[in-house]
Amino acid sequence: QVQLVESGGALVDIGGSLRLSCAISGAASAYYAVGWFRQVPGKERAGVSCISVRDDNPFYADSVLGRFTISRDDTENTIYLQMNNLRPEDTAVYYCGAAPSGPLPNTEYVDFGGWIFASWGQGTQVTVSA
Repeated sequence: QVQLVESGGALVDIGGSLRLSCAISGAASAYYAVGWFRQVPGKERAGVSCISVRDDNPFYADSVLGRFTISRDDTENTIYLQMNNLRPEDTAVYYCGAAPSGPLPNTEYVDFGGWIFASWGQGTQVTVSA
């Protein structure tokens, strides 16, 4: 089983930058991919970006393509989301997620980038001030 802990959320001005971090515990073989998701009140959790743990191939939602960059540090077992040129519509709680390679836990699922993400961190708030 994998555990995920996000950090780095903050209040930032329009056009600003922010980097989110997600510390991952558990064997790398326990998941196919890791990624970032976001959710605003009243809406479903949506994929932002994800990356394969096998070949580091990234995938991005159209809304963040060219502004956000996902990366993975194997030595630190951490993934990052570099967010540039932030917009008010980027305001959300950002969650780190993992796509389990074993049986899916009884939690919320998000189908994104070709994987089913079902393991979640506690979330970190990002607010872009207009």
